[in-house]
Formats: sequence, structure tokens, C-alpha cells
Amino acid sequence: MLLSLLALTALLCTLALPLAATATADELQCLSPHEAAAVALYPQLQQQALLACDRRDLAWAALKTTDDVQQWVSSRRQFFLEQLGPLPARTPLNARTVRTIQADGYKIECVIFDSQPGHRITANLYLPAAAGPVPAVVVSSGHSRTAKTADYNQRFALQMVRLGMAALCFDPIGQGERSQVLNDQHGPEHEGTTTEHFLVGVGSILVGRNTATYRLHDAMRAVDYVCSRSEIDPQRIGFTGCSGGGTMTSYVMALDERIACAAPACYISTFRRLIETIGPQDAEQNVFGQVAFGLDHPDYLLLRAPKPTLISSTTQDFFDIDGSWQAFRQAKRTWGILGYPERVDLVEMAGTHGVQPQNLATIGHWFQRWLLQSDKAVAIETFAVRKEQELLCTEQGHLLLLPGEKSVFDLNAAVAAELAQQRQQKFAARTAAQLQQTIRDVLKLRPSDQRQPPVMEDRGRVIRTGYHIDRLVLKTDQGHLIPGLTWHPPVPSDEAYLYLHDAGKTGAGQPGGAIEKLVQAGFAVVSVDLRNQGELQSGSASPLLTDWKTFYLAYLLGDSLVAKRVEDVLNSADFVAYYQKPRQQPRRVHLVAEGQSGIVALHAAALHPELFASVTLKQTPALWTSIVGSSSPAGQLDSTVHGVLRYWDLPDLESLVSGLKRSE
Repeated sequence: MLLSLLALTALLCTLALPLAATATADELQCLSPHEAAAVALYPQLQQQALLACDRRDLAWAALKTTDDVQQWVSSRRQFFLEQLGPLPARTPLNARTVRTIQADGYKIECVIFDSQPGHRITANLYLPAAAGPVPAVVVSSGHSRTAKTADYNQRFALQMVRLGMAALCFDPIGQGERSQVLNDQHGPEHEGTTTEHFLVGVGSILVGRNTATYRLHDAMRAVDYVCSRSEIDPQRIGFTGCSGGGTMTSYVMALDERIACAAPACYISTFRRLIETIGPQDAEQNVFGQVAFGLDHPDYLLLRAPKPTLISSTTQDFFDIDGSWQAFRQAKRTWGILGYPERVDLVEMAGTHGVQPQNLATIGHWFQRWLLQSDKAVAIETFAVRKEQELLCTEQGHLLLLPGEKSVFDLNAAVAAELAQQRQQKFAARTAAQLQQTIRDVLKLRPSDQRQPPVMEDRGRVIRTGYHIDRLVLKTDQGHLIPGLTWHPPVPSDEAYLYLHDAGKTGAGQPGGAIEKLVQAGFAVVSVDLRNQGELQSGSASPLLTDWKTFYLAYLLGDSLVAKRVEDVLNSADFVAYYQKPRQQPRRVHLVAEGQSGIVALHAAALHPELFASVTLKQTPALWTSIVGSSSPAGQLDSTVHGVLRYWDLPDLESLVSGLKRSE
């Protein structure tokens, strides 16, 4: 293998074999299908998550008394808020009504108010003609492009108005009049609204927040707004929404004490059933470390116990109905411990994802019961909805076109700038050893003396013109398999290269490519598949959002792909440095990394600079801080680490690495 003492023999063998200019992808496979399946990352994360769900459910089953419930609720509320980062400050609403639509028995006000200074919310307030103050129900939209004006959201509001309650439908970020990324034609850049939420998540994660941080704050500001209206009774506030709106309902009802009555729709299930079926979903539906900690869907219910709460579900929803009933069972028992089992209920109707007519009528009846103290039957009704244009609050259809409007990317950039100042003040005297320990702590990496050298297995040889490629597998002390290739010149130098690429071990291995040029210059090169690359890819990845399902499953467990890949790089570097070398005389290893893999390489080199003679990064971001403010952080998601900018940015790592070079 690498730099064999029998280099002359290898040369003679090479000359004796037929030449091949290229190797096919199959020829460079190192793992059997069984091996690849056994070490695939996503299934491994699934098993870890399901074990965490088991631990959480056993702990919940032990709750017996009111004190038990209170301690459970207190610990989860604290964790929930900490993981979202500090919520933005409550500032003046600066609300204004743009225009009013008079209708039969009610009116609709098109309103704009501040979420944060310079960052506004568009909404429609439905007010019944009845004398106030009346109860109000805030309606959070699902992931519809038209948001507050979508048919189902209008029907939510019209149902409440028909029953004598006010309703507020508001636009979430990335939807309706609040798209955060516009194209040259002043329309949304991305077709899917969840795409914007994922992109917002990139910068939010780096500063220790979450897309949910901003969405939750917006929802609470919507509650602030309805409570500010003289026509509305602030003691009788309800909250509902479908799908993504069901998510926000779950969050707000858990964390905002003002929500007297709630009805999350098309969302509540369990993480167990989610992970066993469709996997993690939108960015704001994944809170860092929550599965590992034990903050599950039922806990969104428990955090508000024993206030009136209705779960609205459909039988064929992709948010699994069995999970909905499991969550309801936990809630019913917990409400019973507190003495109010009648205050929590579930409605299930046949249908796919969405609010069926009977679901809506039942939700209306629930709010009527608890906010109007009336148990009068609520029949299914047909509601005439308005066209989107009638309900817009801006002339051009987008708040981002208004002077001075800030996007969430702008808000995150401001947070990143604050964190940079804090780092400068807090860590001015930090030593290299202290920074290295911080990196290990944040990434949850083992000390080097606890990691055993990997064991190499030879998987055969492929011949190319003038050199050969040896397939190998490195087996780590934790049982992980790293597929790799050793690219051999006829007579190799005593120095070697470790080459990383976002596409894995073959990413730079095409004829005439970067690896071949190094081989032609006389160097042996080892290239590897890091976790979830190449043969280890266990999910589908997009150039814009990467393999977000795998990323977010690790995120739910409080982990990162960066951490796992750093372990892979250190194991690979150990092999390159010490193969057929005594531990006291390692060979000089030059580390080269292209793209996002450069971020991983930089962390590995910062932790163990003694392993590398030089480090070259190609097309790798120079600053995480600059990524935070970008509205198009393509391919960046799986290279993020939650809250990392509280502790370091990439230049801090560069200060630990000598001989670092960058190139485009």
C-alpha cells in the first residue's frame, strides 16, 4: 500500500499489467453493499434517536404527581427557550391599518406591525360586528405561498367570526408578503416556501438560533397585536393553525402564557413515528438536541397543561395518526394527574394532510366552548373566500420592497457582528490549547489519546496509465468504515497527500485532475469518503440545501456532520502519517480540501497541527460570519455547527495552522 518498501516491485508489476486511462466508478468502490448499509449514517442516527425516544417515554411514564409534572414542564420549558437562543426584545409595534374591507356582519383590516425594528409583519384582522371586547384567535399559516390569504386560513378566520370571535391571520417569514429572497422581477426567488426557511436556518444555526426563533417571535408579536386592540379581550386569546401553522401553534401554546385555548392541526404526532416514517421536516420543526434531551411532540401539550387544548388530525396525514393518538394519551393522563382531563381532546377525520370541514367545525366549537363558554353545536358550513389581491397589505406585494425593510438574513448578520465583538472581548487572551479544548467540547470530540489508530484493509488495485490506485477501507476503533483510495506514482516521494472533496474520494480524481497532477509530480495521494459522502451517502442531497434530512436528524440529537467528519479526517491522517512508519517518525502529510470539506479540514488541522506539513483549502469559505448574512448560502447547511460563532470563527482556526494556503 502507501509508500511500500517494495516500490521497485510495484513499479515492475505496474509495467507488466495492461494500461487503462480511466477507472469506472464501480471499479473504485471499496465497500460491499452490506458494508455500506451497515455504516450508513442516516439509519445509525435513526437508531440513536429511537433509543432517545425510549428513554424519554420511560421517564414520562414515571410521572405520578403534580410535583412530577411541574418539574417535567419546568425543565423542558427552560431547555426549549435555551435552544432557541434569546428571543428578540419586545419593541413598539408601530401598528397601522392600511385599509378596511366591510363585509356582512364583520370587517377585515389589512394591518402592518413591527416584529422587530425595520422587520415587519403583514396580517388580516377579522372583527365581528358584535360589541366588544371579544375573544380573538390567532391563525398561523401552514407552508402555503399565499399564507394569510390561503383558502384554509381564510376559512379558519371566517369560522371564528361567524361564532362571534375575532381572528388574526398573519404572514410568516418566507411566505405571503414576507418573502425574504426576491428575484430581479420582485417575486420570490424560490418556489418552495420551506426553501427560504432552510436558508434562514443556515445563519440562524451558526449564531445559536433557529428559524423557529424568528417564527416564534413573530407569532408572539401577533398575540401582542391582538392584545393591543380595544375590541379584543386579552384574557381570551386562542391560537390555531395547520401543518407549519400547527407547529407554530404547538410552540406558542407551550411558551406563551397568554394562550388560553389552543388547537394545533395537522402536526402533533411523536418523534418516534416521525423518524420511523418521513423523517425530519422543515427547519423550524427541528430544535437543536431536543430528541436527545427528551423534548417530544407530546411535551408541547404538556408544557401548557391543564389549559384547554385540542389536537386536530386526519387519518392519512403524513404526520402519523398513531403518533397523534400516542401524544393525546400522554396528554390525557397528564391532564388527569392535574385534575382536568376534560380540557384536552382529539378530533380525527378521514382525509390526507389538511383541515377537513368537520375538523374546522370541531376547532370552532372548541374555541366557542372555552372562550365564549357556550357548548352550542357548530355545524359544518361553507365559506366564501376572497382573492389574494383583495387582502394584501402592500402595493407591490412584498414588504422587502419597502424602504428600510430588514430581512432575517440582515437580523442574523447583526447578531453575528455582536458575537464577533463578544468573542474579541471574552477570548482576547485565549491560548491555542484553550481554543482546541473549546473545539473538542463544542463538537463533542474525544481527546486524541482515547482514539486508537484505524486498521487498514486492502480491497484491490485499479490500473491507470503511469500509476495505479489501491482501494482500501479504514476501520476505526468505533467500528466505522472509511472507504479510501491510494493513488500511487511508480516511485513515490516520502511525503504524501490527504485529499478531501465534497464529492468524496473520487471528486478530484478524474484524468488530468488535481489528484492525478500530484501523482505525476511523484506524490502518493490518499482520498477518502467522509461521513455521508461518496459510498457513505445515505440520503439525497441538493446543491442548495445539501442532505438536509440527515443533517437535521443529527441536529435533533445535538450532533453535527462537521464533528463526525473531523473524526474521519483525523483517522485518515493518522493512517497516512504512520502507515509502515514508526510512531516516533511519521511521514509529512499535506492536507488538501476542496469546498465545504475545507471547513472540516480546518478543524482537524487546528486540533492537531502536528499531523500536517501544510494545509491547502480550495473554494472554502473564509468566514462563517459572512455566510450568516447571505440570502443564498448554497451548500452550506451540513457544514454548520449550532452556536459556533459564540466561540470561534474560521480565522480563529487558521491562527492555529501553519503553512495554510487558500486558492479559488
